[in-house]
Amino acid sequence: MKAEAGPLLRTARLDLWKPQAGDLDGLMALIAAEETRRYLGQRPVDTMNEGNRLLRNAGSWALYGYGSFVVRLSGRPEVIGACGVFHSWRGFGKGMDDTPEAGWIIHADHCGKGLAGEAMRAALAWFDATHGRRRIACMIEEGNTASERVAASLGFARYGRHAPETEGEAALMLFERTG
Repeated sequence: MKAEAGPLLRTARLDLWKPQAGDLDGLMALIAAEETRRYLGQRPVDTMNEGNRLLRNAGSWALYGYGSFVVRLSGRPEVIGACGVFHSWRGFGKGMDDTPEAGWIIHADHCGKGLAGEAMRAALAWFDATHGRRRIACMIEEGNTASERVAASLGFARYGRHAPETEGEAALMLFERTG
């Protein structure tokens, strides 16, 4: 598979790339910090799981024409985030299956600088221009007030809650941006 020639989107501070096979190490480094994973549930950190996530994201791009972007600071090679709109099948209904879902992860070293909002504004504008404005869902682990603020700034409103299915898991707050 040939690598992309450059980012699909650029913002004032960021380059947003479609996922590539060579991104796995950068995505592993992205979530290596415990602080970055704090609100990602009981997500195992290993090459197989992250490789499968990368393949699912590439599959969203291939099947639906949209997915999460790999985020880098402008002109830099290091992966600092993964943000965008991907096609979701969460398996618990509540408006979270067979739907576009927004999500953002920014490395803990880069949090608090507005980068998630900057990347997501670019991703949402691209999605709307390419696929038409329509409902997009997102879920945020209960207690993640920083992501709740990002969601609100992007026009998402809370519509529900998903209780944990396994002991030790946190509840998920469900949000949507309507068309």
